[in-house]
Amino acid sequence: MPRFEQVELTNVCLLHRDGKYLLQNRVSSDWHGYALPGGHVEPNESIVESVRREMKEETGLDVINPRLCGIKQFPKNGGRYLVFLFEATEFSGELRSSDEGEMRWLSREQLKSVKTVDDLELLIDTMLDPNLSEFQYIVEDGEWRVILG
Repeated sequence: MPRFEQVELTNVCLLHRDGKYLLQNRVSSDWHGYALPGGHVEPNESIVESVRREMKEETGLDVINPRLCGIKQFPKNGGRYLVFLFEATEFSGELRSSDEGEMRWLSREQLKSVKTVDDLELLIDTMLDPNLSEFQYIVEDGEWRVILG
């Protein structure tokens, strides 16, 4: 039995300061609402460089010392979709939005009054918990379920 599968590599970054998170109000119809900025890893690009590039493209900011804090994964098209989870508190540059959505600093309390992607708060909790490093969706009996580890 082969030990390889089709894998799509992506990243997100939780940039936070003063109790607020930098979020993107995504305009994409398939993934709409406030979410963490990020994107795909390009061929031959390092994982860390991919998050720096994506953050620059989507926020205008240069993220300093992004820290890998976990992995999110779920089944997709007979393979796997991997999201490398980064968090950072340091950056330079001037914040700007991109064509993917408006960037905005929001507190945890403000998240209750805006539309977010479905798993945003649980994902943030997982990324900030030093005891967790994996956020996995599995499908059991036709139902999607989250496993944290």
